[in-house]
Amino acid sequence: MDLASLIGMMMCLGLMIFGMVFGKSFSAVMNFLDAPSALVTFGGAFGAILMMNPMQDFIKGLKSFTLIFKVPAASEVDTIRSIIDLSNLARREGLLALEESANNLEDEFMKKGVMLIVDGTDPELVRSILEADLVNTDTRHQGNIGFWKNLGAMGPAWGMIGTLIGLVLMLKDLSDPDSIGPNMAVALITTFYGSVLANWICTPVANKLDAYNSAEMKLKEMMIEGILSIQAGENPRVIEEKLKAFLAPGERSQFSEEGGS
Repeated sequence: MDLASLIGMMMCLGLMIFGMVFGKSFSAVMNFLDAPSALVTFGGAFGAILMMNPMQDFIKGLKSFTLIFKVPAASEVDTIRSIIDLSNLARREGLLALEESANNLEDEFMKKGVMLIVDGTDPELVRSILEADLVNTDTRHQGNIGFWKNLGAMGPAWGMIGTLIGLVLMLKDLSDPDSIGPNMAVALITTFYGSVLANWICTPVANKLDAYNSAEMKLKEMMIEGILSIQAGENPRVIEEKLKAFLAPGERSQFSEEGGS
């Protein structure tokens, strides 16, 4: 589980509550709870997103929220080591010897690539197949990222709509000066709800999913290069140096200090 997402979310919630109750009793939180305002803001934002997407994509977008709490299983360093092991095996016993090792691979993308070269598929076709898989994976991920970005845009917009509704109702009843303050507070709560939806939930989720997607795309690009290098019969040391280019300088140093492949 990715504790950073959980800790960050709880920290933001805690700081909001702290701001509400600082110098007051905890009951001050009730001043920020208003059912009609919440219904207009959250209901309007999610309703607008539902209009933008088919029901199936809408449900997938909602489910993608849980992905921010998952830590990616594969790492770049472990992937490089796995590719080097496969290249050493292929160099000793030939490409056909990789079939058994491929069945033990947990990553389906890498397994597909290895099986393609075991079957003697043309290198250009191997690249084409794997890159098509890469592009379609990225497209699916961008759908989830776009869902949260759009929801983040709708939150403040519907918060403003709720505020305008509240202001119109308040201005329609100015005969009671004592009611202006409370009515203004209720009108502004919708803007608060919209900002919370966008900046506490939607924008962080979209950015986290985008970061995960970028890391996965980079990892799979590295796999493609490694698999094609194995098929070309390149020296494992050359493959290692080629794949280390995907690592940050600090990771390269650590990889070398640990003995490389």
